[in-house]
Amino acid sequence: MTIGAHRIAIDVGGTFTDLVVSGSNGSARTLKLLSTPDDYSRAIADGLARLFADGAIEPGAVGSLVHAFTVATNALLTGKGAKVALLTTAGFRDVLEIARLRMPQLYNMDWDKPRPLVPRRLRFEITERMGADGAVVTQLDPASVIAALEKMRGQDVDSVAICLLHSYLNPEHERAVMDLVARHAPGLSISASHQVMPEIREYERTSTTVVNAFVKPVVDSYLASVEEGIAGIGIRAPLMVMQSSGGIAKADIARAFPARCVESGPAAGAIGAAALGEFLGEANIIAFDMGGTTAKACLIEGGEPCLTDEMEVGARINAGQRLLGGGGYLVRSPTIDLAEIGAGGGSLAWIDKGGALRVGPDSAGAAPGPACYGLGGTRPTVTDANVVLGFLNPSHLLDGGMPINASAAKAAIQEHVAGPLGLALHEAAWGIHAVADAAMIRAIQAVSSEIGRSPGDFAMVAFGGNGAVHGATLAAHAGISEIIIPPASGVFSALGLLFARIQHRLVAVCWYDIDKADCAALNARAEQLFEDARVLMTGEGVALDRSELQFTLELRYAGQSSELGIAVKESVLTPAALAAAAEQFHVGHERTYGYCNRTERVQIVNLRLRARSLERQEHLPTPAALRRKATATESLERPVYFGPETGWVTTRVIRRHDLTQAPQKGPLIVEEYDTTIIVPPDAQVHVARGTVRIRLNGKA
Repeated sequence: MTIGAHRIAIDVGGTFTDLVVSGSNGSARTLKLLSTPDDYSRAIADGLARLFADGAIEPGAVGSLVHAFTVATNALLTGKGAKVALLTTAGFRDVLEIARLRMPQLYNMDWDKPRPLVPRRLRFEITERMGADGAVVTQLDPASVIAALEKMRGQDVDSVAICLLHSYLNPEHERAVMDLVARHAPGLSISASHQVMPEIREYERTSTTVVNAFVKPVVDSYLASVEEGIAGIGIRAPLMVMQSSGGIAKADIARAFPARCVESGPAAGAIGAAALGEFLGEANIIAFDMGGTTAKACLIEGGEPCLTDEMEVGARINAGQRLLGGGGYLVRSPTIDLAEIGAGGGSLAWIDKGGALRVGPDSAGAAPGPACYGLGGTRPTVTDANVVLGFLNPSHLLDGGMPINASAAKAAIQEHVAGPLGLALHEAAWGIHAVADAAMIRAIQAVSSEIGRSPGDFAMVAFGGNGAVHGATLAAHAGISEIIIPPASGVFSALGLLFARIQHRLVAVCWYDIDKADCAALNARAEQLFEDARVLMTGEGVALDRSELQFTLELRYAGQSSELGIAVKESVLTPAALAAAAEQFHVGHERTYGYCNRTERVQIVNLRLRARSLERQEHLPTPAALRRKATATESLERPVYFGPETGWVTTRVIRRHDLTQAPQKGPLIVEEYDTTIIVPPDAQVHVARGTVRIRLNGKA
């Protein structure tokens, strides 16, 4: 991948599609347009065509194209994926049904488990068995596989998931089954657990493999459509795809392992926030991304976004109860740790049966969208409330590119909220705004105070189309005093794609008590991971000596069911290196869980390797480069409602370029092409190194 050439980043969300074109000289152009849910690739083609017609770039000048998408997530949320069959070891047919015996709603006796992605009639047992040491216990019976394939015929199966016991140690039987499926049912898409997730834990491995099989044909078709579209307009650069872990890889990797791309879009924003923090010298950040459909929060500590080993999709995540799983489809894959809430600009406001005002998780999306968009939406959203309160321009957004119908926003809120609750229009709008804020504050707490971090020790980077509208209010509630608004904040997730590096993560199961570990065996597994990384990185066009390698030991106390990752600097593991890792584990365990026990046995479970390219984008485009042409106007004013304590305040409306390094007191509204920045009355704002800085409580 050539960084010196022009680069295009495309982030497709549920409501908007964002594009950023960046050149090596710091030039950049941005474009924001409504997504096309019937065919998300259509918005990409339309956006690129507009950029080319506008003279922003020529197709032949594109050196790389990086893409984040929500197609895999949408397939899981809507249930519109492939029809999947599961081939598994005899006796393990019901692993998906049994799951982990967890409930996300402890006291709801009417709660139902998510329906398995593979119905029981399409889960087939085959004769074979591997032992926990990888030795063959029962030889594979090919006839049992062929019989299962015969039963699938006529049932419109599109994709098959193969998950056999202990295949992470010995994949011989899974490979043989893959070969049988390819020969006897050549039209089926195949996902095998030893490739998708070669780790212990049968349910997690089965669920992840099934999710991969469920979304694989959908993602493959989508990426083929995108590649066909970009090739059709003359772009010859390879398509790179953002993974949930925050690294990018060629589209072929996403085609084979789409389960690794479920959080593709949200990961891009976290990577961008981490890069911004590095440029600014801010190592500890809470990234807050509020788009049209959801709001996300991510903790960035020591310059790196926090990672988690697994996530659940479709659980309508309750950020205040993230430890209670079981509400969605589990995917075990390294993922940037995000707390996500169904509270975006398009989230619908509604009144529950008890007469309480609720916001989300359902969204108006891009079609029909909020009532104020004038595209057929009639139900009130957070965006409609922000128009009524004066936070958003009552006539247009996107520098005039999107007309706003304030009367439609008022009518929707009056009919569905204000009237039924007996409230004044502005009171109802403030209620919607406040309820959305309350949900998003829980997301911020979930990645900070709930894991032993004080939000006040972090700066907030607020982005997304609505992040700068709500950021200051949320920061005040969370105890954060400084808010950073990055350049192009409304399309910042797309911008973040430019800072992502080619990356692959590999894992090997290595089960030892750490003080009795066989260092020779551990180093042999490490050498194999090195070789696998070399093959993968070379396939991406990156030599291993141009890569950054990071080993991690996943450790736990004996008897625990979860691990902590401990980074190891040494490339060769020795007893001294393992003893040092054990001590780091005790310290990390105490920080995370509040206690440690140095007399307990410490076990090694996994050895992980991250291979990441050294090549990266080294500059942050300036606000001037990102600002699109806007109609020159003098400073304006409009009434803004800042809540019942402050009331209506006549507030100046300025452009971002009107801000200087000298602090200005709020209240202020700062409008730009892709977002609106709200500076509340008790805050000050100035610019520093290309970013807008808001200090609360009058602190400059």
